[in-house]
Amino acid sequence: QVHLVESGGGLVQPGGSLRLSCAASGFTAEYYDIGWFRQAPGKEREGVSCISSGDPSIYFADSVKDRFTISRDNAKNTVYLQMNSLKPEDTAVYYCARAFKSCYSGDYYPEDDYDYWGQGTQVTVSS
Repeated sequence: QVHLVESGGGLVQPGGSLRLSCAASGFTAEYYDIGWFRQAPGKEREGVSCISSGDPSIYFADSVKDRFTISRDNAKNTVYLQMNSLKPEDTAVYYCARAFKSCYSGDYYPEDDYDYWGQGTQVTVSS
């Protein structure tokens, strides 16, 4: 069975950092594009970043560009989202998801292109 499990969320002060992990099981993550999404209270879920399969291309939403990075550890079947210079507006539940279509843009993350989702991890940025 395919599973994605996010971890690494928590409470952090503005300007701080967190690294989220997306541990995959039931499939080989390096063969799939993996996306990160977030949903803030009262807002729609939005795409944050995506890493493609193979020799990866990476994409970021403008709101997190130059602050977040995305990477893979194929040996651990895990995708990471490193979040630096965190702002209160980054507060949200963060989800990872497996794509069955290629991600190709930092500005467009059609949720219909993703077939499996994790349960989410809460990130709270507050002093």
